[in-house]
Amino acid sequence: MSMNLNHLGIFRAVAETKSISRGAERLMISQPAVSRQLGQFEKSLNVALLERLPRGVRLTHAGEVLAEYARQIFALEDLAEAAMKELAGGTRGRLRVGASTTIAVYLLPEAIVAFGQSHPGIQIALEVGRSAEIAGAVETGRLDVGFVEVRPDSGKLNTSAIRSDKLVTICAPGHRLARRRNISPKELAGEPFVVRDTGSDTKLFVERELESRGLVVNAVMSVGSTEAVKRAVAAGIGVGIVSGLSIDLELQARRLAVLHVAGLEIRRSLYRIMRSGMPDFSAMTAFCQLVQGRGLESDELRGGNKRTNKPAERRKSE
Repeated sequence: MSMNLNHLGIFRAVAETKSISRGAERLMISQPAVSRQLGQFEKSLNVALLERLPRGVRLTHAGEVLAEYARQIFALEDLAEAAMKELAGGTRGRLRVGASTTIAVYLLPEAIVAFGQSHPGIQIALEVGRSAEIAGAVETGRLDVGFVEVRPDSGKLNTSAIRSDKLVTICAPGHRLARRRNISPKELAGEPFVVRDTGSDTKLFVERELESRGLVVNAVMSVGSTEAVKRAVAAGIGVGIVSGLSIDLELQARRLAVLHVAGLEIRRSLYRIMRSGMPDFSAMTAFCQLVQGRGLESDELRGGNKRTNKPAERRKSE
């Protein structure tokens, strides 16, 4: 037997007012309708809830027990309604976010901190994986939103490009090519390269771009992360190609330099993915706007290159 919550609401009004007529007034329905539905409610429960008195009603023991449960049930209903209003207003809740590695490490942290400051009642749960893994989790509903480097091929996902990522060629500041302003792609391909392990979204994208230009690089080391690539390059093992989002700190510290390779500008789009038809609630909108506004753009990278290379130019003039 399932309890009729409409009948429970009527019973609650009568129990709190101690009167069928006043309960009817509170509910703005007729007194006969209240009496009829109360009778149906008692019959469905197989228990008497009220004693009808000449002036008003009195709760039976069963009625007193049910009145307390009714109070708790409708208090929870009020809390649930308030929670939904807060969620709709973006003031509390949980946002399940997924991202491919480069985006998770270099683009999201500042956005998460800024979002936490403006939305302290909303917890962000972040899952990191390859683009295909994140897309699968969003499609099945395990994640609310994903940020990926590879556009998914699924009709069940709503995909939109949120920003551009420039992939840059890096070397140690003391590398012989660091002071050169015009390096040919063929000359670059002859340099020893530090590359990512097979399976990386960035590695696959870079390989396709180089192959489309007829370039094959001389890979002398394969490592498991962008951080490892940067450390190996900074140590002088070779050159590498990484996301421009990843090298801000190294440029500022002058631990890396960006090589200027003629005709080798490699860009890719970064994407936001959601399940098709999923409502875009305000907290998610706010977070996505923060993500879209974070990270390095090409102009900032060019500024970083100038900062990195100026000391070498001064030393040359001195």
